[in-house]
Amino acid sequence: MRSHYCGQLNESLVDQEVTLCGWVHRRRDHGGVIFLDMRDRDGIAQVVVDPDTPDAFANADRARSEYVLRITGRIRMRPEGTQNANMPTGLIEVLATSVEVLNTAVTPPFQLDEHGKVGEDVRLKYRYIDLRRPEMIDRLRLRSRITHSVRAYLEDNGFLDIETPILTRATPEGARDYLVPSRTHAGEFFALPQSPQLFKQLLMVAGFDRYYQIAKCFRDEDLRADRQPEFTQIDIEASFVEEDDVMGITEEMIRRLFAEVLDVSLPQFPRMTWHDAMRLYGSDKPDLRIPLEFVDVDDLMKDVDFKVFSGPANAEDGRVAVLRVPGGAKLSRKEIDEYTRFVSIYGARGLAWIKVNDRSKGIEGLQSPIVKFMEGVIETLLDRAGAEDGDILFFGADRAKVVNEALGALRVRLGGDLDLYTKPWAPLWVVDFPMFERDDSGRLAALHHPFTAPSCDPETLKRDPENALSRAYDMVLNGTELGGGSIRIHDQDMQRQVFEALGISDEEAREKFGFLLDGLAHGAPPHGGLAFGLDRLVMLMTGGRTIRDVIAFPKTQSAACLMTEAPGTVSNEQLKELHIRLRQKASDSTTS
Repeated sequence: MRSHYCGQLNESLVDQEVTLCGWVHRRRDHGGVIFLDMRDRDGIAQVVVDPDTPDAFANADRARSEYVLRITGRIRMRPEGTQNANMPTGLIEVLATSVEVLNTAVTPPFQLDEHGKVGEDVRLKYRYIDLRRPEMIDRLRLRSRITHSVRAYLEDNGFLDIETPILTRATPEGARDYLVPSRTHAGEFFALPQSPQLFKQLLMVAGFDRYYQIAKCFRDEDLRADRQPEFTQIDIEASFVEEDDVMGITEEMIRRLFAEVLDVSLPQFPRMTWHDAMRLYGSDKPDLRIPLEFVDVDDLMKDVDFKVFSGPANAEDGRVAVLRVPGGAKLSRKEIDEYTRFVSIYGARGLAWIKVNDRSKGIEGLQSPIVKFMEGVIETLLDRAGAEDGDILFFGADRAKVVNEALGALRVRLGGDLDLYTKPWAPLWVVDFPMFERDDSGRLAALHHPFTAPSCDPETLKRDPENALSRAYDMVLNGTELGGGSIRIHDQDMQRQVFEALGISDEEAREKFGFLLDGLAHGAPPHGGLAFGLDRLVMLMTGGRTIRDVIAFPKTQSAACLMTEAPGTVSNEQLKELHIRLRQKASDSTTS
């Protein structure tokens, strides 16, 4: 129905006839001449409709915002003084000979160029309108380019695109499963996959060697800006590989992706151990664009007459660390109080600080309510922190977990507030993760998942599980975990020992993972892989604020779809077919 997209028009087409199809972005009536800004997925073009073409003029006259039109006309240069250098098509316009109204439209719930004044709930309810915005079109177009580049790279490197089931069985992988009742098996349930983890391992057992999939995953968990109940992974697995093989091929993929899509040349990815990341930045996904690091001062604080510091310094699980902010002495007391409130979100009970106004004056050149408690160690403290005139030192003192989370979040907040970024992109690999961590009940839990291979033998793991490291690796970019993976367990004895460390009995392992264990018993090769969060990757590459910005039809933070009003109720007939009966709400006399 059309010859060109609106955004394709340029001065090389002058005097040619074109046919456009799209929506009315804006309509203007200038003294009997009607101007229509026509919009489609490629851009906007200005159309001029003269009274000399009465049928076209009549249709243009009744056209309103978001009407769907088909226009035929001749390309001409815009008159001198009316050209728009801010528009890709701003040098030309279309003189219409025909205007056809393909469909009318009700008044839209918001104007596309005024979306910033509209709440996200309205934009999500009318997502099909929101998606007409050029910013949203550009993001989804870039998402398509990203998946195309990824597929091409992996296919070129011998990976096969293989789908895995969406209806599977519930397996404990760290989050709640979405359950699907079975009509044909009364009282039994499928689960939507949290990831293709077990199936891709079985594909390695089957001998497919190199697998990939752009896979839908489902997790029923509390949501944040970078989480959705359904999300997309770039899932990769390979056999007969070591860590360096997986990291090498996926790093090359990301570097090529950035070069092709953004014309950005990423540097070689440095490697950092998990221990160093937590020690220096309090995070296993540090943002290396920010040149601020923690300095441990536990040893200096053990004997100070300030229990806020000496208590954690002497505690087994305590930590006292300082964060030096160059030029931070200019911060006002009001700003410091705001940062104190901010770190309280992460469990910190306060935020001690010292302003370094003039080191040559000794303690008199410092400004802080805590200096008087540290006279004996203050010079050593300033030297260790590398403090200079004009700096501020922020302190974290508590359990190590609280210090890491609070001071780590403060570091990122300061990086943004004070514009401390030293580079646009800062990738890295984080390696040598602990194999296990303690959960809230004090039991050992897998830091990644129970199929991650430890870097020691089964006997060493049995003897000292808490100090075992895993063969896991995470790719981090600008403080966001892009993807994580590991070398997997392919040996039955090792898998059994990991289950034992996690308190999973042979019977429970057989019940939950029996099909995987059977597969490992039939000649499983050494294998490993990595899964990227596609939504996070697109969010970073497009400059989006949340992954909702780069998903066509996302859910809200309460896991609801405002547009379709999902989740919703179903009929009693459907429930009966599924052998389900719902309890009545106390405040409702009908089944819901």
